[in-house]
Amino acid sequence: MDYHMSQLRVILRNHYFVVVDKPPLWLSVPSRMGKADPRPVAGIAVQDLFKQTVFPVHRLDEPVSGLLMFALTPAAQRAANQWFENHTVEKTYSALTLCPAPAQKFPGVWQTWTCKLAKGKKRAFIAPHGKDSITEASYQGLTTDGQHKWHLKPVTGRSHQLRFEMARHEMPINGDALYGSAHPPRQGEGIDLRCFRLDFSRCGNHPEFGLPVSMTIEEQYSTTLGWAKPGMSPM
Repeated sequence: MDYHMSQLRVILRNHYFVVVDKPPLWLSVPSRMGKADPRPVAGIAVQDLFKQTVFPVHRLDEPVSGLLMFALTPAAQRAANQWFENHTVEKTYSALTLCPAPAQKFPGVWQTWTCKLAKGKKRAFIAPHGKDSITEASYQGLTTDGQHKWHLKPVTGRSHQLRFEMARHEMPINGDALYGSAHPPRQGEGIDLRCFRLDFSRCGNHPEFGLPVSMTIEEQYSTTLGWAKPGMSPM
C-alpha cells in the first residue's frame, strides 16, 4: 500500500457501500487531467484498496475533509444518487473561522441563509439568474483556542455553497483564500470545513443497503487519527 492509500480511513464498508474520511487536498474523483494530475484521488484509492470498481454518489471540494461515500454496485449507486439528488441525506459540516459573527448569535440556534447562487470560473456569486441556495447554519460558540465554530447543513447542493455563505456573512472559513480568508487552517492544510455527519433517516430504503440511521466522525480533521485496514465491517 502506498503512502496516499495509507492515509485513507475507512468508516464503513459492506456489500453495497464504502464510506471514507477524505483528507483535505484530495480529489473525490479524477480530474479532467486524468493520470497527469498528481493529486491523490479518494475514488481511485478505494478501488485500489479493495480491488473492485466503485461508483461515486456525491463529492467534496478538494480542500474539504470528511465523510465521502462510494457505491459498490449499480443498484446501490442508483439508490444513493436519488438520496443525494433529492436531498434526503442530511449532511452536517463543521466550519471554523477566526472572524466573529457580525451580529452575536445564541449558540445552538439554527438560522436559514438563502440567496440566488451562480458559479463562475472559480468562485460562486449572487446573480438574478442563479439557482436557489438554502443553508441551515448554527453558531456553536468559541473553541478553546479562540476559533468561532459553526455547524452548517446544505439544504440545496450548489457549488461552493457553504464556503460562499460563510464569506458572504463576513466569516470566511480558515484557509479559504479564494473567499477572502487571511488565516491558515487549524487542521494544517486545505480549509477548516469538514463533513462530519451523514443522516440517512429520511432515506426510507437505507436499511436494505446495510446503512445505519446516521454516522458521525470527529468534527476536526487530524493526521493522528488511526487508519483502518481493508475489510472493515459496518460500524
